[in-house]
Amino acid sequence: MMTIAQRAVLRRALSDYLALTKPRITLLVLVTTAAAFWVAARESFSLGLFVITMVGTGLAASAAGVLNCLIDRDIDALMARTRSRPLPAGRVQPLPVALFGIALTISSFVVLAWGANLLAAGLALFAILFYALVYTRWLKRTSPWCTEIGGIAGAMPPLIGWAAATGQIAAPALVLFGILLLWQPPHFWALALGRTEEYRAAGLPILPVVAGQDATRRRSFFYALALVLVSLWLYILGVVGVFYAVGATLLGIGFIYLAWRDWRSPSPATSKTLFLSSMLYLALVFLLIVLDS
Repeated sequence: MMTIAQRAVLRRALSDYLALTKPRITLLVLVTTAAAFWVAARESFSLGLFVITMVGTGLAASAAGVLNCLIDRDIDALMARTRSRPLPAGRVQPLPVALFGIALTISSFVVLAWGANLLAAGLALFAILFYALVYTRWLKRTSPWCTEIGGIAGAMPPLIGWAAATGQIAAPALVLFGILLLWQPPHFWALALGRTEEYRAAGLPILPVVAGQDATRRRSFFYALALVLVSLWLYILGVVGVFYAVGATLLGIGFIYLAWRDWRSPSPATSKTLFLSSMLYLALVFLLIVLDS
């Protein structure tokens, strides 16, 4: 029987390994995957296939988070926001974390290949490897384009959900991919603007460090414009109705305004508002997609 001290150690270890999977990001991944699956499946919706897709995609998102934490442990140790994470804080060791990440990656592929199809499994594996190797290991350390290009991995969940439901990728899935791809830069930069000096000290060439805050805010504004225009293509394609078109337009106008305000009247408060609002915007847009499909 375990002692109180042993139970406390076990709880802490479980908490640390859960933190490595980045649960909040995984939740966002699952929301966007679920919406894409719902729209793609329509009348042929299968609860069993849906559950398998959510499990497989959740494992993939968790794997990407674990491998990201493993590769970035040296950088995380240099930044106040991340130095208390399990690896830089020394509460877990790299080898078991690497094995954990590999196990999650294999599990994701097996679940999706067995329960859905090889296309969905292959897309999930691509997202994991792209995020871990192309974004985390390479671009994040070498290029200010890391956010835009690295966003490809973060935009994959709708493609996985659509492929799992239908066995193929159609135009609406690419629009959902585009929404996430264009949403990520203003979302991340709004957070990074308040921590530019931390990123500079860590030697990371993100856009606010390389181009400055004004250029970053200007680019965020134009990404917000493009995002709203792309989001309306779901209506043009006939995937959703007027309810979505009106709602997405109103939400988009609000998001564009917040990006414009952060550019033209910049302050830590406007950047924080844009960051928080970006998450609400995305959640509501995908809710509208589900409700009006």
